[in-house]
Amino acid sequence: MYRIPFSLALALIFSLGICAQETTFYQDVAFINNISVGLPEGSIDQISIVDNTPIATTTSGQYEWKDSKWIRSKKGYSAASLPKFKGLPEEAGRVLSNTNFGNTTYVGCENGLYVKIGNNKWKRELPSDINYSWALKEVAALTVDTKNRLWFGAKQGIGRLEKDKWTLFTGKEGVPYTNFNCAAPGPKGQVWFGTEYGAFRVEENTFFYRANRRWLPDNHVNSIAVDAKGTAWIATKNGLAQIVSQEMTYPEKAAYFTKQVEDRHNRMGFICQSHLTEQFDINTSQLAISDNDGQYTAMYGAAQAFRYAITKDPEARELANRSFYALKWLVDITHEPGFPARVIIPVDWHEPVNEQYNREYNLRRQENDPFWKDIFPRFPLSDDGNYRWKCDTSSDELAGHYFYYGIYHDLIAETKEEKDAVKQVVADVTDHLIKHGFKLVDYDGKPTRWGSFDPDYFNSIWGWDQRGLNAMMMLSFLNVASHVTGDPKYDEVAEMLREKENYDIYAMHAKEFFPPENAVPWDNNLGLMSLYGLINYEKNPERQIMYRIALENAWLHISKQKNAFWDGLYGAMAGFFTQKVDEGFFKPQELFTENPLFAKASIDRYYKSSLDNCYMTETLQRIPLDLIGYDMDNTHRLDIQLDPTPGQVKDMGWGNDTYALPIDERGHVRLDRDATVLHDNEGNGYAEHEGTFYLLPYYLAAYHKLIEP
Repeated sequence: MYRIPFSLALALIFSLGICAQETTFYQDVAFINNISVGLPEGSIDQISIVDNTPIATTTSGQYEWKDSKWIRSKKGYSAASLPKFKGLPEEAGRVLSNTNFGNTTYVGCENGLYVKIGNNKWKRELPSDINYSWALKEVAALTVDTKNRLWFGAKQGIGRLEKDKWTLFTGKEGVPYTNFNCAAPGPKGQVWFGTEYGAFRVEENTFFYRANRRWLPDNHVNSIAVDAKGTAWIATKNGLAQIVSQEMTYPEKAAYFTKQVEDRHNRMGFICQSHLTEQFDINTSQLAISDNDGQYTAMYGAAQAFRYAITKDPEARELANRSFYALKWLVDITHEPGFPARVIIPVDWHEPVNEQYNREYNLRRQENDPFWKDIFPRFPLSDDGNYRWKCDTSSDELAGHYFYYGIYHDLIAETKEEKDAVKQVVADVTDHLIKHGFKLVDYDGKPTRWGSFDPDYFNSIWGWDQRGLNAMMMLSFLNVASHVTGDPKYDEVAEMLREKENYDIYAMHAKEFFPPENAVPWDNNLGLMSLYGLINYEKNPERQIMYRIALENAWLHISKQKNAFWDGLYGAMAGFFTQKVDEGFFKPQELFTENPLFAKASIDRYYKSSLDNCYMTETLQRIPLDLIGYDMDNTHRLDIQLDPTPGQVKDMGWGNDTYALPIDERGHVRLDRDATVLHDNEGNGYAEHEGTFYLLPYYLAAYHKLIEP
């Protein structure tokens, strides 16, 4: 099937125009230029802009950019080279850079920055500000911006001279790397610096780091030129990057990602990542399967349901309905009512899945993972013989299903058929859990590995660390079931679990925080999505207070991750609690009567949300349009702090502001990943991930009025 190229799809979205009332922001997009658009293989030694035309210089000649491709230049442009400067002191060392500023010349050398003060006379510049005083070394980058400010890049960091006053920046202030090779000004006062490990743009005091294959064909930057539109042309040792910074709106970005999902991530209604048969090439995309097709489909469905609630766009309702019926199919196809499959594939699927997961494979897995379930076949045949479905379903799937069941019921189900369908599937899954003693029981008659929500499991060596999360999830499932079906039996079961087994007390510790190996990031998805149903449908004021405490504790642990989905879920639920307080739902003197002061103190403490929306908006705006899983290494950066937590694995950390690095600078392209991983890889360029990564947090936040759309 014909695919619209990435660059053309981007142009189509941008051509939609921007409505005056919508929030606008700048979206960086990288286009890698290599032999596919006419450049020779190997290093691009220099890039320059001549008469508004980019000119690339290589060892095999010069090339100019024309009609979206590179052609050999016949004009013989002269490549820039460093002139010789008379009178420089011998101790200055080799000249590395130069520029004209303030009617004189500045020269960057191995051993200092020098300014010309007369005929063949030079003075060494010693920049200083309130924080630093430097005798510069390796001043390899000099430029003047469009606001008439001098910039340098040196071993110590970078500096800006404005009206005879220096401002100096190191890693502490945000400089990601030094070892400079070049610098170039942009049209609006911004400056680009090229280093031996990536490039970065400075806009006043804010830094945007562009490194690794998402942004550059090679991290060693030789030269940078910026054209009149602000496009940065970055020459590297292995090709050239063209980084466009284009004005965009949230709805335009959502339209782009909805198209991306529908074009390349829809397998029979299930939403999944795709495999690229050629590295970095989305035109070689093939649909893949995962362990969690149900959860990922539910999340896409939820995004479209929120979209429909906001816009009433019939396409959104159609996609939300398709997602729901895909989830229902996962439940209907299996060995007994209420057991959801992980995945459904046609019987002629191109991968030999049961051969891959054979008995020998299971035994090998158990050598390193004693809890791995030995079940075969892992993909049983459907009753009609046309499909295979994956078993050993986990709590991840249930969290996704129930999260969407409630949202679908509230925002999408309008016809009797739709309402009956969601009631039936919710009843089937919940009844399965109750019937089997709060376990997901597979076709072999045994619980799935991650499908136990029962008291015996919580009080065992196998399940003690899952107690808080799984107890909370089970109560959430019952709350959703009660809300959707209207059947009081689910309230009765929940009451039994609270009164006899203390599930509500367990739920107050809704996730593990320590040791680090127990605080896995996907539990944040499970926990917050399940808290959403638990809190939204809870009718008891005492339990609302208890669950609000659980929410705060769970979220504070991840509040600096810059994960817009987690921020949005927290903000929505915290806002729900605030609304309940304002409506007079709580009567503190009647609650927790053994100590009535507790209710008022808790209401006062948790009345206001702890969310700072600026990090959510930063992430939504900076989520890259390119969701290929790249190898992204930030371990070398100067602007990071390593995580000192005892027991933590290596290469974990955050920026000097103690928050995770910006989303477009790390390898984070799934909603359930740890943003403090400094060296991440989601497929090494052979996988593209679905646009739900943007769509769900955006539409969730817009629906709950956490951002201005």
